[in-house]
Amino acid sequence: EDSVFNGRLEKIRDAIVRESGGEKAKLAKAIKELALEVVDGMKQRWEVIDSNTEHEEGTPKKEPKRFADKMLTNYNNIGFIHLLFPKALILHVAREPMDTVFSAFKHDFPPGTLDYTSDFHSLADLYHAYRTIMRHWDKVLPGRVTHVRYEDMVHDMPGMARAIIDATKLAWDPDVLKFHEKKQAVNTLSTTQVRKGVYKHSLKSWTKYETQLQPLVELLGSDVKYDLKTTLPSYKPKSETAES
Repeated sequence: EDSVFNGRLEKIRDAIVRESGGEKAKLAKAIKELALEVVDGMKQRWEVIDSNTEHEEGTPKKEPKRFADKMLTNYNNIGFIHLLFPKALILHVAREPMDTVFSAFKHDFPPGTLDYTSDFHSLADLYHAYRTIMRHWDKVLPGRVTHVRYEDMVHDMPGMARAIIDATKLAWDPDVLKFHEKKQAVNTLSTTQVRKGVYKHSLKSWTKYETQLQPLVELLGSDVKYDLKTTLPSYKPKSETAES
């Protein structure tokens, strides 16, 4: 997974540990320098991507107002993100647990770092670790992570998209809902899915193989349920909107 934190996490951790026992001013200076280094890395990557993207003739060059890093394992880095970027919007999108693990299990990933997805025990262990650390962040940094239910997003993409853009304090752009019409290359397993727009047929898709997946259900134990609510300030689930 490509991320602006790649190759920097060890340096960030070591610098913070090194300065934590000394003067607060030195620690603050180190954090600021580390944050600027990450932002510079984001800007450099943007320049590379933009220089290799076709633009319509006469279209003025646009500078990004916000950067997004959607690395899947960023849930491990929430403490670092909070420390370096205290005003950053941290979005945690969570899907129904069995749909989540089944989605990973059914894909035939190339051999390497994702081998754990083809084994029930390894997959369950990783999922437990993810849920454990998310509970930790919600406990030690209450309210810092903004939760988004995947199912809310699927059922109400226009409402969810507006609430997310509102949380970033950016102006609404209707093109946000036309992401599936974009022509930019997508170099992930989602390359075909992203061209279809939002669809609902994958919800509860794991139940088609409920018998075969029962051992995985048992391995997830209590984590097979996730009573999570979307916490975007301006978002109201469709049912609430209809009642008001």
